[in-house]
Amino acid sequence: MKRFLLFPALILTFLTGCSDDNEDDPFENGIEIPATYVFQRDGESTVSFSGQTTRILMAEEIIDKMMDPSSTAQMLKDMYAHQEGNPDFSDPALNASANNVRSKTAASFDYFSSNATNQALIRADFESWIDIQVNEVFPNWNSAAAPGVAGQIADGTATRYVDGRGLEMDQLFNKSLIGALMVDQILNNYVSANFIDAGTQRDDNDNKVPEAGRNYTAMEHDWDEAYGYAFGTAQDLADPRPTIGLDDSFLNKYIGRTEGDPDFAGITEAIFEAFKVGRAAIVAGDYEVRDAQAEILRKLISEIVGIRAVYYLEQAKLALQQPTPDFGGAFHDLSEGYGFIYSLQFTRRPNSNVPYFNKAEVDGFLADLLDDGPNGLWDVTPATLDALSAAIAGRFEFTIAQAGS
Repeated sequence: MKRFLLFPALILTFLTGCSDDNEDDPFENGIEIPATYVFQRDGESTVSFSGQTTRILMAEEIIDKMMDPSSTAQMLKDMYAHQEGNPDFSDPALNASANNVRSKTAASFDYFSSNATNQALIRADFESWIDIQVNEVFPNWNSAAAPGVAGQIADGTATRYVDGRGLEMDQLFNKSLIGALMVDQILNNYVSANFIDAGTQRDDNDNKVPEAGRNYTAMEHDWDEAYGYAFGTAQDLADPRPTIGLDDSFLNKYIGRTEGDPDFAGITEAIFEAFKVGRAAIVAGDYEVRDAQAEILRKLISEIVGIRAVYYLEQAKLALQQPTPDFGGAFHDLSEGYGFIYSLQFTRRPNSNVPYFNKAEVDGFLADLLDDGPNGLWDVTPATLDALSAAIAGRFEFTIAQAGS
């Protein structure tokens, strides 16, 4: 069943289904929707998301360096919390940037502006994964992993490097950052009316008052920044669809992976269309249409996180159930799955102010994944993986069979 093939039509239905006079239909309202993500004023582009591209590129270098046993914990933490001008990266442009990854981790207006406690705990998790990689995994880089002992383990022709519980720290950092940075900033910050309507931004947008020294309004820029966390490294920034999944290791990659599953074909088009229509609605000053697109993005991007969490749990179960259990393959899948489960706390139920799973629920899932025995993933059972998959899929509109294949 291809659930998303007709999603552009479903988006329009969502917009107009509750209105007899089509007051929310972007086409009926005269909103000009371009074929690609191109918006101009006075012949110049008004689209800008360079900060998002920079942070994605910084995150790419961090996860690369987490697999270099010559890296120190301080080096990696300095990359994560980069300060302008410090030589933390191989790219001079990144070194010159005032942006960094840490300051935008768990930093959305809706979820963390009044929750400094959880923000600090989440940022500490990322730093703890760096410490474990450097202090436990690197010293055993050339030794065989065993229950309770960090080291390397074969996964087909690949080699994985795990801690004593079987977890790959680079995968935890990578996949958890998809939620804590990309998903959180998109869904709970840059498309949130609480954030983009703050202060005088709606009036400024109505009156086309640009940000100082720029040719775009603050609201236009906010929406573009959301777009940048999904598509900011695409080969064609105006049309990321042809190379979706190939442009970075974060949300872009897993939009592409989800698109590649026949059960979810069309999800890329649906996400791209929602971004494009929402931006066009901002130009037109139609905030009902804008907010409808935000809800579509919340549903679809949250669903990607849930789908990939279940996928990796189910793939790991298959690896463990082989006549000779494939621990290397299972540990790699479960390390990725761990990150996507972690990312569930940053999702957003449409038409609500809450995630699909809160932090306490996510922490419980992660504890369950590791407590079947004293050695974490070495002891995890298929029954535990089935229970986790069922609990996650039960909150969404997909089945375990759809997500797990």
